[in-house]
Amino acid sequence: MKKIIEVSFFSLTFLSSFLVGLHAQDALPKVIEKAPAVLAEKSTTLFNGKDLTNWDGDPDLWSVKDGVIHGETTPEHPANGNTFLIWKGGKLADFELRFTFRCNDSNNSGVQYRSKHIETPQAKNKWVVRGYQHEIRNEKKLPNVAGFIYDEGGKRGRLCLAGEKAIWENGAKKVVGQCISDQEFESLFRLNDWNDVVIIAQGSRIKHYLNDRLILDFTDNDPDLALKEGILALQLHAGKPMWTEFKNIKLRDLSK
Repeated sequence: MKKIIEVSFFSLTFLSSFLVGLHAQDALPKVIEKAPAVLAEKSTTLFNGKDLTNWDGDPDLWSVKDGVIHGETTPEHPANGNTFLIWKGGKLADFELRFTFRCNDSNNSGVQYRSKHIETPQAKNKWVVRGYQHEIRNEKKLPNVAGFIYDEGGKRGRLCLAGEKAIWENGAKKVVGQCISDQEFESLFRLNDWNDVVIIAQGSRIKHYLNDRLILDFTDNDPDLALKEGILALQLHAGKPMWTEFKNIKLRDLSK
């Protein structure tokens, strides 16, 4: 009888903690915000719609098809490690980046910003990039969706998930708000179709917008690991054959 009582007590305690956690998540402040209007006269177009001028990547994997950047891996042309198409026009510090993407669901892609080109003998290919990544996926169910921040090649993994308003400090992430719910994201994302993204980075704060809706708000206060500037690049992921496409890539410098 004593063992039964102990097990029951443990079960009730676990259930209580679980429900409290769910309630705490639901109680987080909700942040609803639309993407800012585009300022075309202050933005620079990074892709000319014709060729890969000012971009550098594996020519067996990257091309321009029907006016969009097309990256594709196949059994005949796999990626030797994650590989990237790197924009050669300079570094991004405080910026607003806009682009439109689509991809298939056999693998994932990403957009690197404030990142670093790794040119060492140990690199698996000539186009290895590490740093902040805006995840690209063709999925609708949180958390494995487009839009979260991943620490590509770093130590911190998924820095901030889609839906979160979070702060990284003292070696850990603290979620302080909610930007979008599971159900709202499912309705927002266009499966098997083009999706519009806006990334705004100013100082330590980064915001991701999807189809005109704020989906992530992240502040990186780590004194050693936070990234202040770096390159822009598009990812093809190693592993299963995949394709990804990008268009309407525009950059606005917010440091001026």
